[in-house]
Amino acid sequence: YLLLAQNTLMGEIPSELGLLSQLEVLFLAENSLIETIPTEIGMLSNLAYLNLDNNHLTGGIPTELGMLTNLENVKLSRNP
Repeated sequence: YLLLAQNTLMGEIPSELGLLSQLEVLFLAENSLIETIPTEIGMLSNLAYLNLDNNHLTGGIPTELGMLTNLENVKLSRNP
């Protein structure tokens, strides 16, 4: 689990998160994250829950997320 919601995080989501191959939950909601969702998130083959709600993310949803067969819940709302 990586739970970093409401921590006033700023900047881009690091692409290196894709190296956390055993990660099942990524919760980065309610921060000030910017730019796009890195395609490397698609390498998190065990990811079941992704919450990037209420940030400042722009751009499309990476197609790589569609290959995450364990992904059960995705929250991307309240981004521009």
